[in-house]
Amino acid sequence: MKRVLLSLVLTSLCGSAIAEPLSAWNDTAAKKAIVKWVENATDADRSTFIPPEERYVVFDNDGTLWPEAPLTFQIQFALDEVNRLAPQHPEWANDPLVQSVLNNDIKAVAAAGEPGLIKLLALTHSNITTTEFNQRVANWISSKKDPRFGCGYDRLGYQPMRQLLDYLRENGFKTWIISGGGIDFMRVLSQKMYGIPPEQVVGSFALGEFALTGDGTEIKKTMQGAFNDDATNKPVAIHLFMGHRPVAAFGNSDGDLAMMQYTAANPRAKTFGLIVHHTDAQREYAYDSHPPASGKLVEGLQVAKEKGWTVVDMQKDWKTVFDPAQCPAMETK
Repeated sequence: MKRVLLSLVLTSLCGSAIAEPLSAWNDTAAKKAIVKWVENATDADRSTFIPPEERYVVFDNDGTLWPEAPLTFQIQFALDEVNRLAPQHPEWANDPLVQSVLNNDIKAVAAAGEPGLIKLLALTHSNITTTEFNQRVANWISSKKDPRFGCGYDRLGYQPMRQLLDYLRENGFKTWIISGGGIDFMRVLSQKMYGIPPEQVVGSFALGEFALTGDGTEIKKTMQGAFNDDATNKPVAIHLFMGHRPVAAFGNSDGDLAMMQYTAANPRAKTFGLIVHHTDAQREYAYDSHPPASGKLVEGLQVAKEKGWTVVDMQKDWKTVFDPAQCPAMETK
């Protein structure tokens, strides 16, 4: 009798797990749309079936898998690196942009625009080997915490989206990151945070320089041939690195629109599109037309309505934003 009861309990638990693969999501239209699309795509008896070899899905990173406000993680890393490296570079003393960083004058840094950003990346991301850069990122992750959430940056992946990645992989989908963030920066974190291996991470990059050394070989990071993997460059990067047109795309800003349009036009599959709309100022941030750093969402909302893409209302559709076990401070609702 005990064995029978135990079997019933285990069966019930397993059934619940199967029925609720997205436990961090509220039972709203967004979750239902995801589950319905996956069921349709993986049922061989339905006309919407997508063969396993074609199940490529793409995710933006900043603002889609982790926060991008008030600064993207990589920009914060660059600012922290300028502060750390400044004592080693007395020649920076007469550089207004560096002095703005050292004085924590973020408005002045922002006013420098894209040229200023490129300069900061050149100071902190180039003229070092890829091995050294990876170690610098790892050191930063182990020593810094987000000032608002009080957690390490590697603990700030959105729990609902991490569950979505797992759910898709469990159903035979291949998950890729296609992001404007730096490819080397994201690759240090992607496996641990999302279960996505480095070879399935595509981001902005510049050409490296190969050299033989006394104890082996090295690749030195440069700013030569820089490619910004954003907006209309995303479909180009998908074609170049992935070699497949995706069947689903997940983003959060107008910078992801071209990637989502490219995916939606896939002639071989009934595709899926999802936009994360930042509406939760209490647990994260709320913005669209006036983002604090990047990620403006105006045209994307309009196109999503026209195309029937799923728009996630972060405040209404997510039970949790971050995993309470890893970052409990902001989960107050």
